Amino acid sequence: MEFERDHNTSSSSLPSLCKQLASSTLRGSLEPHIPVVDLSASDEDLVVRAVVKASEEWGIFQVVNHGIPTELMQQLQVVGKQFFDLPEAEKEAVAKEEDFEGYKRNYLEGIKAWDEHLFHRIWPPSCINYKYWPKNPPQYREVNEEYTRHMKKLTEKILGWLSEGLGLSPVALTKSLGGEMAEYVIRVNFYPPSPKSELALGAAVHTDIGAITLLVPNEVPGLQVFKDEQWLDLEYINSAVVVIIGDQLMRMSNGRYNNVLHRATLDKENLRISWPVFVAPKHDLFVGPLPELTGDENPPKFETIVYKDYLHQTIRNWTLDKLPLY
Repeated sequence: MEFERDHNTSSSSLPSLCKQLASSTLRGSLEPHIPVVDLSASDEDLVVRAVVKASEEWGIFQVVNHGIPTELMQQLQVVGKQFFDLPEAEKEAVAKEEDFEGYKRNYLEGIKAWDEHLFHRIWPPSCINYKYWPKNPPQYREVNEEYTRHMKKLTEKILGWLSEGLGLSPVALTKSLGGEMAEYVIRVNFYPPSPKSELALGAAVHTDIGAITLLVPNEVPGLQVFKDEQWLDLEYINSAVVVIIGDQLMRMSNGRYNNVLHRATLDKENLRISWPVFVAPKHDLFVGPLPELTGDENPPKFETIVYKDYLHQTIRNWTLDKLPLY
């Protein structure tokens, strides 16, 4: 599709686009603020409108009072940091093999991406391979399984509101991702302090390949989004969850929802850690504009293709340009 070739920043056009982006970051009182949505508001219609508006105009927002216990989020961060504090030999016990899952040090030359990360599936149960889940610290599995239950509930709630924003039934987007077989993957990003932070990135410029990402950061800032020709810092809000619209929601909504370019920067003195959960369709699903959203007056702007083919093509394009996945 002509539109997809010209406007889909997640496809083969992304590497060349990334090289053109200015490196300057806007800070100060005039900086636009990434939307924050309070999910405890008594008027759910207002919540729905706020979530839809943020997804259309920004492709990223933060949610507060979201129902995930603060203590559980703290436990998630504790066991994650405890894993990265282990000796290298213990971390290598869950090292990556042929698949994307597992632990890896990712200090790349050229673009200078600098991180360690732990990557593994958390849903559905039939796809989980516990050999990539650390056995140390001992509480790691229990905490992550409890977190998964809450994260899945929150994700489906947000997808329901986004479905309503498209004039569809609340379950439309969740069903289109495969329902209970939609894949949830957590990645724990560990960004050590970098004395030359201006020469390195924790994660290069990208859009998320999947449908939607829900991320919890520690208190050290570093996530930036590209909007209106400038990089904007994400404000840290204690216990907030960052919601990022990915390529597949953009494609399924026929461009109504915006996939946002973002990157992770490093701090000169402080450790950054983040816990994104990536939600994606079943790999064998055909993904494209939902039929209910297209017609003679609103033709499809994106090609409908099997998700695994989209995934492999996008990763191959990024790899050729020496860009990391996230």
